Amino acid sequence: MKYKLIATISFSLLMARWRQTLVAAVGVTFSITMFVALLSFMSGLNDLLDGLILNRTAHIRLYKEIKASKLQPIAIASQFRDHHNFIRSVKPKNERVDLYNAAGIMDALKDDERILGTVPKASVQVFYNVGVLDINGVIDGIDVAEESRLFQFNDYVVEGNYIDLQNIPNSIILGNGVAEKMMVGIGDVIQVTTSKGQQVSLKVVGLFQSGIRDIDNVQSYCSLNTTQKLLGETSTYITDIQVKLKDISLAPMLAKEYEKIFNVEALDIQTANAQFETGSFIRTLISYSVGITLLIVAGFGIYNILNMMIYEKMDSIAILKATGFSGRDVNAIFILIASTIGVVGGVVGLALGLGLSAIIDQIPFNTDSLPAIKTYPINYNPKIYLIGLSFSIVTTCLAGYFPSRKASKIDPVIIIRGK
Repeated sequence: MKYKLIATISFSLLMARWRQTLVAAVGVTFSITMFVALLSFMSGLNDLLDGLILNRTAHIRLYKEIKASKLQPIAIASQFRDHHNFIRSVKPKNERVDLYNAAGIMDALKDDERILGTVPKASVQVFYNVGVLDINGVIDGIDVAEESRLFQFNDYVVEGNYIDLQNIPNSIILGNGVAEKMMVGIGDVIQVTTSKGQQVSLKVVGLFQSGIRDIDNVQSYCSLNTTQKLLGETSTYITDIQVKLKDISLAPMLAKEYEKIFNVEALDIQTANAQFETGSFIRTLISYSVGITLLIVAGFGIYNILNMMIYEKMDSIAILKATGFSGRDVNAIFILIASTIGVVGGVVGLALGLGLSAIIDQIPFNTDSLPAIKTYPINYNPKIYLIGLSFSIVTTCLAGYFPSRKASKIDPVIIIRGK
């Protein structure tokens, strides 16, 4: 097989019907452009939506849940051990809600190489006092520096400086919804009443907005020390330990492991946010389905064009075979034509797709619910471009394979005799 000669003939056939070739290449280019732009946008959107929760959620949350004991006295009694005991309306033990030996647990977690970091938290139910009205709310006491490092807390502080929460005593960062209800801003002093009946004055040093309205209407933040003082507790009072892992996929396994080791409740991020993973999967599946459909449609266009080219070039094909070209050579000529259209159209489509994605990335996207987002989200993952180029080559080669088989089986004697 003379590859240079086959390439020359393929190029001649391409240029002989250059308008049809151009139409086929434009079809592939358009398909790849839309495939890349669509997948980049949908992937960016998935990252944005998941990030609203996942960036602010611990990979594993260690806490103590107040509930009735699983092992009741009647189950221990020997005379009822083999019976089915139906127990209802059992009151939980009168226990503290904070974690026992929280400092020891955190020290043990720091030695685990699978963990990126841990953040202690003290959560307290409060009432925000507005005149004679009380608004239900929750204040989380956090280690401000670690919360920002591991969970991007600073990205959600839309007014004020997040570090003031650590530097200014008796300060608070209010949820944006809470601040609107109370009609307060930075520098104002508010009154809160704890579940123990203590009323405390706190200075507003910032406003927090997660993008989820239900959270912003109740949630606020204080430093860990301030929250412990609100409750009249010591510095060892911690209700939650938030764990961030190096590999998030290990969360379910490690949650079960930590439950047994530390005798606490452990909630992994996959269990807590299963609906977000499902939503991301469905959106990605739809995007790939639409993109692949575009490529298949372009493949049918190439198939039709090559079929027409074979019909019109019957004489040329017969002459090639009569002068010594085998069916395999003819097959290679038309597959090379199809693959050339696929590669050229695919490469140009990738470039245009990147350009279109960059344009979308610059379009302003301003919404009160997402203050940290300024433009439409785009994901420039190289995998998207690799998949697009691969599909364009595979689709066009398949589109050229079947017409090439037809061309390779042409009997030159029949064609020439007919002429």
